[in-house]
Amino acid sequence: MTGERLRVVVADDERPARSYLVAMLGTFENVEVVAEAADGRAAIEAIEREKPDLALLDLQMPEVNGLSVVRFVKKNLLPLVAFVTAYDEYAVRAFELNAIDYLLKPVERARLGQTLLRAQGRLEQAEHPADVRHIEAAHLRGAIETYDTESPRTFLEQIPVRRAGGEIVLLPARSVASVIADGELLHLHTKSGERYIINYRLKDLEARLDSSLFVRLSRGTLANREMIERVNPLPGGTYILTLSDGQQLQVSRSNARVLREQLLRL
Repeated sequence: MTGERLRVVVADDERPARSYLVAMLGTFENVEVVAEAADGRAAIEAIEREKPDLALLDLQMPEVNGLSVVRFVKKNLLPLVAFVTAYDEYAVRAFELNAIDYLLKPVERARLGQTLLRAQGRLEQAEHPADVRHIEAAHLRGAIETYDTESPRTFLEQIPVRRAGGEIVLLPARSVASVIADGELLHLHTKSGERYIINYRLKDLEARLDSSLFVRLSRGTLANREMIERVNPLPGGTYILTLSDGQQLQVSRSNARVLREQLLRL
C-alpha cells in the first residue's frame, strides 16, 4: 500500500476475534488502528470520535449490529465500511449492500490486504477523500434501506440515542411515548419524560417499529398506542390525543380515518 496511513476502526463483540484482526492489521505498514469497539454502541462512538477512513464491522454483534451502526452514525461521519462475518450467506448480503468489501472469519491476511487496498484505492480516486466517503456512505445507506424494505420484518427493540455528554444508550422502543420529526431530526419523548434527538428519517424509523405498538398521527408524528389516554374530536373530523405523560398530539385529517378504524372501533 502507498500514500497516507489508512485509519481504521475495528468493531467485534468477541474479544479473540477482535484482537486477532487488530494484530493482523498491525502487520500492514500503512495502516493505523485508531480504535477498537466491543459492541455497536462503542463502534458508533469510536467512528464519530476518530473519524476513520475505514470501519471493519462485525455483522452479528448483539443489540446494535453492523447494519445498525451504519444506520445510526451521523451521516457526514460515516467512513468506508467493510463487514466481517462468520457466515457465507451474510457475506453475500454484505457485498450486495454496497459495502466496499466483506471478510469471512477467520480472516486471512491476504484477503484483508485486498480489502485495505480497495479502501485505499477508493480514497485515492478523488482529490478530497471526504467526498469519496460521503458518496460511498450514501450508496451504503440506500442499499440498507432497500434491504430493510425487502427483508423479512424484524422490529427494532432498542434505539441507540445520545445523552447530552455524548454517551450512547440503548433506549427500549416500548419506552418511547412519541416521535416527532423536525426536518431530518427526530425528537423522541419517553414515558419517563426524557427527550432525545436522533438524525434519522421518520418513515425509515417507522418501518422498523412494531405497527401494533406505534401509530402514525400525522406526516411528522408517531405515538405509542399504549400511552394514548384520551381522544378529543375536533371540527373537520380530526382529533387531539392526550398521552398518559400529558403530551397532546394532533391527528391529521388523512390519518384520522386510520385512527378511527384501529383505535376507536369496538
